[in-house]
Amino acid sequence: MPSLPEGRVLDVVRAPAPVLATPGADVDPAAPSVIQLAADLLATQAVSPGCVGLAAQQVGVAWRMFSVDVTGHPKTRTCHGEFVLCNAVVESASRKEKGREGCMSVPDFTGDVARARRLVVRGQLPVTGEWVTLETDAFEAVCLQHEIDHTNGLVFLDRVAGPQAVHPRRTYL
Repeated sequence: MPSLPEGRVLDVVRAPAPVLATPGADVDPAAPSVIQLAADLLATQAVSPGCVGLAAQQVGVAWRMFSVDVTGHPKTRTCHGEFVLCNAVVESASRKEKGREGCMSVPDFTGDVARARRLVVRGQLPVTGEWVTLETDAFEAVCLQHEIDHTNGLVFLDRVAGPQAVHPRRTYL
């Protein structure tokens, strides 16, 4: 990924903040404000325990961009490392399976969500605007779908199959 400026740690907004339900605007990946937000997303993600992805909406900005890093997660098979995508879209998806998801913007609950386990996503890199295509599977595929949902104004609770699929988040001491 192209080099980014130093990132700032931003506050993560929580549901029911209206920005979480706001579809994001397309961004110019070369714009200084977009480049700075890319750095801020990575910096915020890095200091947030267990965080594997963070969308612009989660820091109060209704833009179509997010960061992802599933490095070291036990459910990861394919891993593209740490990256930010702008204006990302799912090109193809297959093999949906139900799995448990959580979200920093919905800290008290997890939910069972059916997501594709094989995925092709196309998006632009910040700074250069280069279009890239990522083919992935397993946990990284789920993470990308979760973050793309955020950029479309959805949280995982919008995807659960009903109240029986929502669970109080467990805390481990």
